[in-house]
Amino acid sequence: MQYRTFGKLDWKVSALGFGCMRLPTKSPNPADIDEPEATRMIRYAIDHGVNYIDTAYPYHGGNSEPFLGRALQDGYRAKVRLATKLPCWLVQSAADFDRYLNEQLRKLQTEHIDFYLLHSLNKAEWTKVRDLGVLPWAEKAIADGRIGYLGFSFHDEYPVFQEIVDAYEKWTFCQIQYNYMDINHQAGTKGLQYAASKGLAVVVMEPLLGGRLVNPPEPVQKIWDSAPKKRTPADWALQWLWNQPEVSVVLSGMSTMQQVEENLASADRSGVGILSQEELEIIARVRAKYNELCPIPCTACGYCMPCPSGVDIPRVFRQFNYGAIYNAIEEARSGYQNIPEQARADKCTKCQQCEELCPQHIPVSMWMERVDLVLARGRPYEECLR
Repeated sequence: MQYRTFGKLDWKVSALGFGCMRLPTKSPNPADIDEPEATRMIRYAIDHGVNYIDTAYPYHGGNSEPFLGRALQDGYRAKVRLATKLPCWLVQSAADFDRYLNEQLRKLQTEHIDFYLLHSLNKAEWTKVRDLGVLPWAEKAIADGRIGYLGFSFHDEYPVFQEIVDAYEKWTFCQIQYNYMDINHQAGTKGLQYAASKGLAVVVMEPLLGGRLVNPPEPVQKIWDSAPKKRTPADWALQWLWNQPEVSVVLSGMSTMQQVEENLASADRSGVGILSQEELEIIARVRAKYNELCPIPCTACGYCMPCPSGVDIPRVFRQFNYGAIYNAIEEARSGYQNIPEQARADKCTKCQQCEELCPQHIPVSMWMERVDLVLARGRPYEECLR
């Protein structure tokens, strides 16, 4: 196992961290964890050098934390640093901070959580927990030993990320969605580098975009096949992350022992600056090819906003494109439900004001009809991409 700097701490983290959101299950119900197999996988990873384990309150229908408390018995808790997260969206009052933390300590069968994150911060959730006093509360929890270090995980746009980083000088780390396709999405490369410049450790989640980068379409696979050095698509994606000095640890939500073994082998080969310029150019070609498969050429520049009817045009298009590029229609439909109803495609009135402003000359009103048909009304992509 290779080990990397974790921000300003005098401690080295394994290049690979074990994310406990996609553990093996015995049935389609995510709460039905296959505990013997999941325990075997986690302990195997720890025995082979993984020292960072990440979970959260809602994972596996709330069963991830209690499972992990059992899996880390027999001396395994002492071998790792454990991370879990405050479910900010459930917090209604300042009293909830202690209530959730103490519940998590009981579930995890531990007296302290090494790395505690404010989970899934966006503008609204950050404002809420900040105003409820989460930062002074966390300092007290650190002082009484229940928390080791405070960080946050993030799902919003870069300006919000910078605002949160700058709002508190004592952040130890942050967790961002990042992979070679997300360089300009959410925190992106800019956020990675900004956080690192402030001394924060950066934990990477979704390195394979929820597995979507593992089985690429044929045009993308042809580019990988052209590389002089052969790697699996997953290994390419992981090595691209580990190549960057600002990345502290890459989390992988592993569901099979094969994935554990393959990712451990990738981590063993990892290092900063190990990819050649030619290899980085191949990854850039892959990114470009994926983007060519994108049906709506929206760059999320924002010139179309605000929409007079309230439609969140870039977000709607991003959800539609995701389903088309990665052949992930059901995930796209599910994600579409997270867009506020008043900001969805069916609210478009075809005023075409946005079309006059769009640098890409996208026929927005036409695409809004198609998005609504596919993501809200269940029509096949193929019909609406013609």
